[in-house]
Amino acid sequence: MLKKLAARLLAWHGWTLHEPPQRPTRAVLVAYPHTSNWDALYALLAKLALGLEVRWVAKDSLFRWPFGGLLRSLGGIPVNRRVRNGFVAAMAAQFAAQSKLLLVLAPEGTRALTAGWKSGFYRIALTANVPLALGFVDYARRQAGILAYLTLSGDPAVDIAEIARHYVDRPGRRPALASPIRWLD
Repeated sequence: MLKKLAARLLAWHGWTLHEPPQRPTRAVLVAYPHTSNWDALYALLAKLALGLEVRWVAKDSLFRWPFGGLLRSLGGIPVNRRVRNGFVAAMAAQFAAQSKLLLVLAPEGTRALTAGWKSGFYRIALTANVPLALGFVDYARRQAGILAYLTLSGDPAVDIAEIARHYVDRPGRRPALASPIRWLD
């Protein structure tokens, strides 16, 4: 029921869904561009309409009372971005323990403009040996979903160029805040 309702809401607002065939059972899903709080609403509707069962990562401060329990029940995983605590290894272990997992991360780490992308999503996908799903919310075309499923080569320069190729001309709500697709760390 939620799947149909979400698809109807998107269609009612003029949005269409996009996903390539052959969805993998396990992948790291990149959420880009992340330039507005509205991204979460359209991404949630796309998730529901596509029938994606996802876990997602967000800053730990969002998981405080009164919404912390709700966010966790919706698949949220809090992360303390201020401290390095073995998050990549922990998420790779989650992939090893589960036969079905789509883990969503925003490589920019914020809605604000940054100099580039953090590499955690990439390191998780490589360590877990899972593909990368390129999620998007394109306000200009009113499209949302997944652009492609990529198998990473392990060469960061080659892989970031391939990722960037897919996101060409896919603006966020506030294009000036979309961070360039290049490695930050």
